[in-house]
Amino acid sequence: MTSTDTRSEAEDSGPSGYAAARLRLLQGEAQSGPPRRAALAELTDDWLTGLFDAGAEALRGVSLVAVGGYGRGELSPRSDLDLLLLHDGSDSGAVAALADRIWYPVWDLGLALDHSVRTPTEARKTAAEDLKVQLGLLDARHIAGDLGLTASLRTAVLADWRNQAPKRLPELQELCAERAERQGELQYLLEPDLKEARGGLRDATALRAVAASWLADAPREGLSDARRRLLDVRDALHLTTGRATDRLALQEQDQVAAELGLLDADTLLRQVYEAARVVSYASDVTWREVGRVLRSRAVRPRLRAMLGGGAKPATERSPLAEGVVEQDGEVVLARAARPERDPVLPLRAAAAAAQSGLPLSLHAVRRMAATARPLPTPWPAEAREQLVTLLGSGRPTIEVWEALEAEGLITRLLPDWERVRCRPQRNAVHIWTVDRHLIETAVRASELARRVGRPDLLLVASLLHDIGKGWPGDHSVAGEIIARDVAARIGFDRADVAVLATLVRHHLLLIETATRRDLEDPATVRSVAEAVGSQGTLELLHALTEADALATGPAAWSSWRSSLVTDLVKRVSASLSGDAPEEPEAAAPTAEQERLSIESFRTGGPVLSLRAQTEPVDSEAAGTSAPHDPEPLGVELLIAVPDQPGVLPAVAGVLAMHRLTVRTAGLRALDLPDGVEGSVLLLNWRVAAEYGSLPQAARLRADLVRALDGSLDIAARLAERDAAYPRRRGTIAPPPRVTVAPAASRHATVIEVRAHDAPGLLHRIGRALEEANVRVRSMHVSTLGANAVDAFYVTGAKGAPLPGEEAASVARGLEEMLRG
Repeated sequence: MTSTDTRSEAEDSGPSGYAAARLRLLQGEAQSGPPRRAALAELTDDWLTGLFDAGAEALRGVSLVAVGGYGRGELSPRSDLDLLLLHDGSDSGAVAALADRIWYPVWDLGLALDHSVRTPTEARKTAAEDLKVQLGLLDARHIAGDLGLTASLRTAVLADWRNQAPKRLPELQELCAERAERQGELQYLLEPDLKEARGGLRDATALRAVAASWLADAPREGLSDARRRLLDVRDALHLTTGRATDRLALQEQDQVAAELGLLDADTLLRQVYEAARVVSYASDVTWREVGRVLRSRAVRPRLRAMLGGGAKPATERSPLAEGVVEQDGEVVLARAARPERDPVLPLRAAAAAAQSGLPLSLHAVRRMAATARPLPTPWPAEAREQLVTLLGSGRPTIEVWEALEAEGLITRLLPDWERVRCRPQRNAVHIWTVDRHLIETAVRASELARRVGRPDLLLVASLLHDIGKGWPGDHSVAGEIIARDVAARIGFDRADVAVLATLVRHHLLLIETATRRDLEDPATVRSVAEAVGSQGTLELLHALTEADALATGPAAWSSWRSSLVTDLVKRVSASLSGDAPEEPEAAAPTAEQERLSIESFRTGGPVLSLRAQTEPVDSEAAGTSAPHDPEPLGVELLIAVPDQPGVLPAVAGVLAMHRLTVRTAGLRALDLPDGVEGSVLLLNWRVAAEYGSLPQAARLRADLVRALDGSLDIAARLAERDAAYPRRRGTIAPPPRVTVAPAASRHATVIEVRAHDAPGLLHRIGRALEEANVRVRSMHVSTLGANAVDAFYVTGAKGAPLPGEEAASVARGLEEMLRG
C-alpha cells in the first residue's frame, strides 16, 4: 500500500482509520528515519485536516497550526502533538466547539496533546511572556483553515523575535545552561536524555532559534546529520519501549541498537556521543558569537561618539605566539600566518589559546584543518613542546582540545586517538568516555606537575595511559605497545620512550598493589621496585596514579587510598635508593667557548655569539632507519662574562626584554687557559623568539653591557611592558615549588625550582639569589612545555655549601617571591 493509499484510508475511516494507517506506517520496514517522520507528520496533517473541515463548516478566520516539533515535521512514534487553534476573535463560541471536535478524537486515541486556542494578539503576548511558547511558534506550520491568518502570525512572530533578540537570546542561553546543569552532558552519560541533556535535541532547537534571529548562526557542517541521528535513536527508543521517553536506559540500549541495525549498545552510545559532541561544539561557538555581537552593539554607540561620528575603530589584535594573535576575545591566526608552510601552527595556536584561557576561533581551526601541512615523523622539538604546553594548561585545555577534535585535527596528529574517541566506559566508577577521561587526567596531572622532575613525561603519559582501551585484551599491555610508537613519533628519545611505555604498562600497579597486597611483605615492595626501575619513574607513576584516579570519578580516590599509595611509594623508594647523584661533571670547553672566554676576559665585558642549534634524529626511536636531517631546536646563545655579581639576572632580564623564550640554560665558572689568571662565567642557552624575528647579537650585547653597569633598569622595563598589555584570564598554574635537594652535591647546595614558565622568570630567580647573598656556581635550566624545571648549584660567599638552615631559608624566600 502506498503512502497515498494510507492517507486516503485515514481520511475515509476517521480515527480508527488513522490509527490503523499509523500502526502500519510505524511497523513497516520500508521507511525509517526522516522519511518516516515526514510521512507520519503528513498522515497526521491529513487526519487533523479532516477533523477541522468537518467541524469548521462555514466558520471563517480560523486556522489549525502545528508548532514545536510537530511544526518541524519531527514526529517520533510517541511524540506529543503540539497544536494551536488560531482565530480572529469573531466567534469564540464556535471556535470552542471546533476545538472540542479536534481535541477529543486525539485524546480518544491515547495520543499526547499540547494544545492552545488563541488569537494572533494573544499568541504574541504569551510568546513575549514565555520563551518556550515563543520558541514553539518559531516553527509554526499551517495545517488547515485560513492560510493568511497563519502566515501573518508567522511573520509577526519572526519580526518580534528578531527585534527582541538582544534581550531574548541571553535568556535562552541561560535556559540552556540551567538545563545542562540539571541533565548533564549527553556525550558522557551512560543513560542519557536525548532531548534535555546538553548537546541534545533541545540544544539543536535552540541553535535554530539563534539562526532565526539573524544575529548569529551555528556552524552548519555536520549539525543536521547530528540532529537526524538523535531523532533516529529517539524513534527507535519509542518503538522498542512503546513509551514517550527520551531517556536511553541501559536495559533498553541493546534493543534500540538492534532496531537501528547497529552491532551493539556500545556502537549505539558512540554514535549518540558523536552527535552530541557536534551539537555541543556548535552551541559553544554560536553562543560565543552571540556574546561578541551583543558586546559589539553595546560598545559601538560610545565609540562613535568618541570618534566624532563615522570613523570605524580598528580591531585590536594582540600577539600571543608566532602566527597567533588574540582578537575579540578569541585566538585567531595572524595575517602573515601560513598554515600550509607551518606544520606546527595548529599545536602552537592551541597551546597559546589554552595558556591564555581563550577559545580558538572556529575560522582559525577550520583554516588549519583545511590547509596545514602534516607534521614530519618524528615531530620537530617545537611541536613536542607545544603539545606538552597544551596538555599542561589546566581546565582551558579541554575546550581547546574539543575545538581541534571537532575539525579532525586530533586524529590527524594522533591517529591512535580514533579508537578511543567517544568510546563509552560501562563502569559505575567512570564518569567520562575514554577520550575525555584521558584529557581530564592530563588536566589533573598539570596540577601535580611541581611534584615531578619531568612534567612533560607525566603529561604525555596521562594522555596515553588508557589508549589501549580501543584494542582487545588487557588495555595496559596493548597501551604499552601503542605508547612506544606514539612517543617515538612525537620525538622523544629512546630513554624517554622507555619511561613512557613503563608508565602506561604499569599505570594501575600502585593502586592495585596498595589496596590488594600486604605492604609489610618485602616481596611486594621488591616486585614493584623491579617493575618501576628508578626513582624518577616511581615519582612519575605516583603522580600519574593520583591524576588517573581523580579523573575517573569521586569513588576512585579517597584519603584512605591516597595514604596506602603514599606508604607503598615510600617503601619502594627506600628499596630503590642509593647514593645521591653528584653534580654532573661539566664537559671540557669547546674551542669557541675558550675563544669567547679569553676575549671576554681581555675586553673586560660580555661577548656573545648566536647560531642555529639542531639535534640529530634518533632513527631507532622513530622506528625508521632512513636518514633524516637534523631538527632545528632554536638558537644557541653563547655568552662569556668576567666573573662578577649579577650576571644571571642581567642576562635573563635582557633576554626577557627582547621576548626570547629560554628553553634550556646552563651556567658555569670557567677557569682560563694556563698563563691567564682569572675566570669567566660561561652561559650556554637555547632560546627562541616568542614571535617575530630574533634580535641582532650586537643589540643584545649593548643591552647586556648596560644591564651589568646598572644604566639599564630591567625590572622597570619589564613592568612597563607587562602594564602595556591587556590582562587576560590565562591559566591558573599550580603554585611554584622550591626545595633543597638533600645531599645532592658535596661541593654546593642544590636548590631546585619548579614553576610555571613565564617571561622574566629566570630574571626574578637570579635577583632573589643575588639578594640572598649566594653565588651560583652552576645551573641547569630546562623548560618542558609551560613548566620550568631548574637546578641551581649555589655556595656561600666563601665558596662552601650553605648550612642546612640557611639553605632552607633561601629556598623559602625564593618560593615566597615566586608566589607573590
